[in-house]
Amino acid sequence: MRILALLLIFSLSGWAQDTTQHIIAGRSNAKIQQEKPYVILISADGFRSDFSHKYKAKFLQSKETSGVKASYMQPSYPSLTFPNHYSIATGLYPAHHGLVDNTYLDVQSGQEYRMSNKKMVGEGKWYGGTPLWVLAEKQQMMAASFYWVASDANIQDTYPSYYYVYNEVIDIKTRIAQVKNWLSLPADKRPHLITFYFPEVDHDAHEFGPEDSRVKNSVQFVDQAIADLEAALAPLGLPINFVFVSDHGMKEVDNVNTIGKPAPLNTATFQVPWGDALLHVYAKDPSKIDSTYQELKKDTRFTTYLMDETPAHWHYRKSDDRYNRLGDLLLVPKLPQVFNLSTRKTSKGKHGFDTALPEMRASFQAWGPSFNSGLQLDGFENVNVYPLIAKILGLTYDPQAIDGKITVLQKALK
Repeated sequence: MRILALLLIFSLSGWAQDTTQHIIAGRSNAKIQQEKPYVILISADGFRSDFSHKYKAKFLQSKETSGVKASYMQPSYPSLTFPNHYSIATGLYPAHHGLVDNTYLDVQSGQEYRMSNKKMVGEGKWYGGTPLWVLAEKQQMMAASFYWVASDANIQDTYPSYYYVYNEVIDIKTRIAQVKNWLSLPADKRPHLITFYFPEVDHDAHEFGPEDSRVKNSVQFVDQAIADLEAALAPLGLPINFVFVSDHGMKEVDNVNTIGKPAPLNTATFQVPWGDALLHVYAKDPSKIDSTYQELKKDTRFTTYLMDETPAHWHYRKSDDRYNRLGDLLLVPKLPQVFNLSTRKTSKGKHGFDTALPEMRASFQAWGPSFNSGLQLDGFENVNVYPLIAKILGLTYDPQAIDGKITVLQKALK
């Protein structure tokens, strides 16, 4: 049933249709870039910080002695897939890069962004900042993507030199073979930055909850696939650095006693895009905000925020809202309850909650010729991955234009 539902979702959105490799013609590495090392940035969606040990990911565990591992990586708020993949790629918090949720309203245009809308996902206007593949390409370093949020969008008139539109049809052996093909190209055509994404852990942890044995199976699938990827690339003899991350963790919730749309939020006065871990409330009539805020605060099942009241560590206040995409009010359920705005039963595992919660913690691990060996790192925010990868690849960027700081992860490098 789950597989059929997923296939239906992807078929309706159009994501399952395009399995072709897209190649931007006329590109090549500048001579100076051909001497640089390589980075493969791997994300396993929903791979909570404790999963590699909890579920015995033997390959990732074996790499702890030959590389670096953080006790955890803190996601950006909200701890959801699209905002966090793009925060890792840009070094910016979601309210600063504009992808503030999986679903949200762009107040200026009146359009509602949805991650299930293939056309919207491919439009560069939704994405601020300069993602790593754009940074590389603009400095004549070729990049490739076997999936990453926004990697198939036209951002600053730039795509990766080689990329695939997201689908779940291409099997893992084919994907690994393609990465090897990319890195077997002549030096002037070989990508130095490659992104690679796994959805399996997130799918199973959502449906069955993070404690279910089926999550162990998906964790070990990812672990074996990364081992196979490294083994396939080893004969090439290239200085390849592997950076393994996840976007968020996962928490088991009460998916029976859920919260429907609160009564004060009538459609004539407010627009409320879909959400379960948070609800953005956009007022059609601003004069109704204060009275509705007071009414919503009476409901103890959730916390109601004005947008200058949210916790400081979220970086999610109106003053952070560079693209005018945050709601006028923000509703956050009190766990283990979550919102459910549909008539269908919601999933057992959820994320999107306060980034300070241990269950929301993501993973970070890295190994390769640029990294120190056997180093344990303290927890850090995911916006700091961007300057780390830029440093390895020798790419220049404006430190004032991002939220991440190279000083946070400098000690990971040789």
